[in-house]
Amino acid sequence: MRRGGRAALLILWLLALAGLGWMVSQRLKISTDLRSFMPAPTTPDQRLLMEQVGDGPGSRLLLLSINGQPDARLAALSQGLVKALQHDPRYSQVVNGSFDLGALDSHLLPYRYLLSPTLDTQPLDEAYLGDQLQQRLDDLSSPAASLLKGLLPRDPTLEMLKLAEHWAPAKSPELHDGVWFTPRHEALLLVQTVAAGFDPGAQQLAIDGIRQAFHALPGSAGATLDLSGPGYFSVVIGAQTRHQADWIGRISTVGFITLLLLAYRSFSSLLLSSLPIASAALAGIAALTLAFPEVHGITLAFGFTLLGVAQEYPIRVLSHRRAGEDAVQSVRALWPLLLTAIASACIAYLAFYASGVNGLKQLAVFTIVGLLAAGFSTRYLLPHLLPRRVRDVADMRWLIKARGFVDRLPRPRWIPLLVALAIVLMLALAPGPFWQNNLAALTPLPPAMLQHDARLREALGAPDVRYLLVLQAPTEQGVLALSEKLQPRVDALVASHAVDALELPSRYLPSVALQQARQRKLPDRASLQRELNAALQGLPFRADLFEPFLDDVQTARSLPPLTPERYAQTPLGQRLAAMLVKREGHWLGLGTISGVHDVAALQALGADSGGNVRLLDLKAASESLVAAYRTRILQALLVASLLLVLAITFALRSARRAWHVLAPMTLATFLVLAVERLAGIEISLFHLVALILAGGLGLHYALFFERDTGDPAEQRRTLHATIVCVLSALLVFGMLAWATIPVLRAIGLTVSLGVAFHFCLSILMAPHAHAAED
Repeated sequence: MRRGGRAALLILWLLALAGLGWMVSQRLKISTDLRSFMPAPTTPDQRLLMEQVGDGPGSRLLLLSINGQPDARLAALSQGLVKALQHDPRYSQVVNGSFDLGALDSHLLPYRYLLSPTLDTQPLDEAYLGDQLQQRLDDLSSPAASLLKGLLPRDPTLEMLKLAEHWAPAKSPELHDGVWFTPRHEALLLVQTVAAGFDPGAQQLAIDGIRQAFHALPGSAGATLDLSGPGYFSVVIGAQTRHQADWIGRISTVGFITLLLLAYRSFSSLLLSSLPIASAALAGIAALTLAFPEVHGITLAFGFTLLGVAQEYPIRVLSHRRAGEDAVQSVRALWPLLLTAIASACIAYLAFYASGVNGLKQLAVFTIVGLLAAGFSTRYLLPHLLPRRVRDVADMRWLIKARGFVDRLPRPRWIPLLVALAIVLMLALAPGPFWQNNLAALTPLPPAMLQHDARLREALGAPDVRYLLVLQAPTEQGVLALSEKLQPRVDALVASHAVDALELPSRYLPSVALQQARQRKLPDRASLQRELNAALQGLPFRADLFEPFLDDVQTARSLPPLTPERYAQTPLGQRLAAMLVKREGHWLGLGTISGVHDVAALQALGADSGGNVRLLDLKAASESLVAAYRTRILQALLVASLLLVLAITFALRSARRAWHVLAPMTLATFLVLAVERLAGIEISLFHLVALILAGGLGLHYALFFERDTGDPAEQRRTLHATIVCVLSALLVFGMLAWATIPVLRAIGLTVSLGVAFHFCLSILMAPHAHAAED
């Protein structure tokens, strides 16, 4: 192609990339909900697990501690932070141990007589009112007098304070200056976010709001605010992953550019060879924006990693060019093998789509479209732009020596058997379980942070993130009634120290039936006035002081029962909403548990309930979900493997040639598994993803080493291209293997081992090495 035509083609290609980039910028919406990468739940417990992991009360709790100042100063900062956050729409509840009249809206205050358990055992008669008024008289001479003066006319029995005590955590830290403190003199707060715990982006906004509010408080400069909880952990993990991925990406990019410049000594070829990779990335993202309403950030991160296979296409073209040969002619000779490699990689990645997991389906679309774009642009566009004059790498002295060494390597037929035997022995001797089902083991959080979280949870009595007591009934009122029926047995468990605390939904809202029963016990105004007058005899209270109290009781007698819908706009209503879930024609009540000491006793609560009460172990449910997930991926991989065998056999038109390609790839894959298992590494889902990537790279090596051209120079070019591909892969994934993030380390180590084993076995099992010398 003439120079003018080359320039026009380059401009058109760049314009097409710019157009794709503009479309992506307009349509791309990034999702951060990690549940996109979890499989679709198939059992009720798994469905509940997925909801609780993201939206459950335990997952949305942030635990805050303030330290570094005297207790009085810390208490003031705690109170100031509560005031700053309590009306912020990002938070549904902010608690620090102090009593808050705003916990129940003023127009709902008359409901206190329907919510409080007082009337279950005590009528509003002369004896009870007299005793309460005498206590109030004593209270007015105590330090709490300032608070009581405002409450007394409307609530002489202090039902609101009794409710506050009833709603307070069963195991609360010590109170100093009205707020919670740990034994280490840290002021404590509990903040429940509106955002889902599995949404790192929204959690980051919530955490930023807390920090900004804290630093805006007078006197906060000398104090330290520490956070903990699932939402905070998701933000920390995301930041750590991005940080390590960024610096690894920067270093590997510089290394990759340096490698290509050393390999081809052509800056223009380097720049032009980046166009197929750019085309792959933009075409893959564009396809995602067309096929999905939102694209997960992990899809993009993993997708760019999997597109590492595509970088081999321009490398093959650059390495296989002969001096004086037109690039188009060179690519035309390579195309059958390149097309086979592209099709094979796409077949392997189809396993992701068949998994049924939304995140992996996105990953499949991204990588398959990207590989196709990279492959076909390498075939039909790149050759027309490459410079005419090139240096034939086959003439390089070190490469001639390297090829001679490779050709002299012994290739006994028993190599596959020896490798297979070694794999079997290593797998048999490997310690520990084969599969990693515990997702918590993949956390990159430092032990000190986890210990800090455990200490705060113990001090606060925060809900356990592992266990839930699940109550099931046809209606939400049925759930509340079941909760009330279960409460005495729960109280007995707490008394016997089987658990520290167990919060049932009826703790925050009694059933309609119980509210109506309490309502019927409220005296009419005349009767209550008579009992109150008798109780006031001999006490220094004005006779008309308690008119607001009489009004509230009279109002409470005619109130419609409080329902979850009417209760929903209050902070406690939002708490209740997290504990009442509608599911497929029935309702579930979720009892949160703190301090589990006897799991068997908890399980016994549902022994005679006919399945309406059960203990849900979220850890066990997550492990069963991971196992089901893995099974589905393995099934998809099996189907993809069969398709791969058929595709390679069809493309090479020979079962023997297909064996020489597929055997080293298969053995290398199982060899990676065996080595990692012998090292005590339990295989996770991320290892499986990495094995697929390594297999895609190894397939290229075997395909090109199997090609018998009878030309020693062409064999040297094949070796050169493969060495560049191997070094570039080891450069990127070798660095990932040193990452402190378990997921990145698993991918890096697996792909690095896979690349090395694939390269060695592809050479040792290549059948044509000596044919070139004939």
